[in-house]
Amino acid sequence: MNARTDADLLLPDALATSATARLSNAHLDALEEEAIFILREVAAAFERPALLFSGGKDSLVLLKCAEKAFGAGHLPYPLLMIDTGHNFPEVTDFRDQRAKELGAELIVRSVEDSMARGTVRLAHPGESRNVHQSVTLLEAIEEFRFDALIGGARRDEEKARAKERIFSHRDAFGQWQPKDQRPELWTLFNTRIAPGEHFRVFPISNWTELDVWQYIEREQIELPSLYYTHKREIVERRGLLVPVTELTPARDGETVELRDVRFRTVGDITCTCPVASLAAGPADVVIETLSAEVSERGATRMDDKTSDASMEKRKKDGYF
Repeated sequence: MNARTDADLLLPDALATSATARLSNAHLDALEEEAIFILREVAAAFERPALLFSGGKDSLVLLKCAEKAFGAGHLPYPLLMIDTGHNFPEVTDFRDQRAKELGAELIVRSVEDSMARGTVRLAHPGESRNVHQSVTLLEAIEEFRFDALIGGARRDEEKARAKERIFSHRDAFGQWQPKDQRPELWTLFNTRIAPGEHFRVFPISNWTELDVWQYIEREQIELPSLYYTHKREIVERRGLLVPVTELTPARDGETVELRDVRFRTVGDITCTCPVASLAAGPADVVIETLSAEVSERGATRMDDKTSDASMEKRKKDGYF
């Protein structure tokens, strides 16, 4: 569950002036402090780190923490995005705009380039490219000789990600071995690597979806419009609301509906679904998240429906 029900997060009734005012965000200071410490540790311990930046809510929260860690316009590492070519244009446009505002170096590598090189081959033209990001990511790591990649993955998203350390070691093939991770005691991190190896670092591992939205509300972080309510054509399929697009058309016999929806997470169009929602801003989303009974990936990701171990298998192959 994403919702935090700790008694110490609730303010006394006398201090509450609205539904959202009843929820304390005092714990966000400790989470932010931890994230900033980790971001600075990466800058100190590695020679060629990069921050994975998709333009999604988690990477924007991470970017905000990085701004606080180093000062606006002074990020010590570039931003990296692996583009499937099937990303929502609202997100990629926002990504470019945000990087330009920060004066940050933005590196984009495309799955389509890997397809042109022959390192990625689709089983059929309609296959989702999401899983193939692993190949393009490993190629980018080799191209730029990155020794650490910082990402916005959180342990509450999915049970394979719950196994991750904050500093997650990858071998010379870019693979993750769950049983070969290093202990992390007293915020001491073993960052030693052999040639060809690298780390994936997750500064907001200990955050929940609710924490992220409380932080977005507190810091007034701007997000792509997809995260808030809008009308979109959808069809219901396997318990999900599938957006009707050129890449994901309605199938024979399916009924297309125009619904009020928002996206809890954004990714490749071919595997990302919205949820029914009237939440028009961060405060509204906080209230919705408090009552959510399904994790954001469980409610929105078609690629996680293939098997219970689908994410773990992709991570072992190099997926972020």
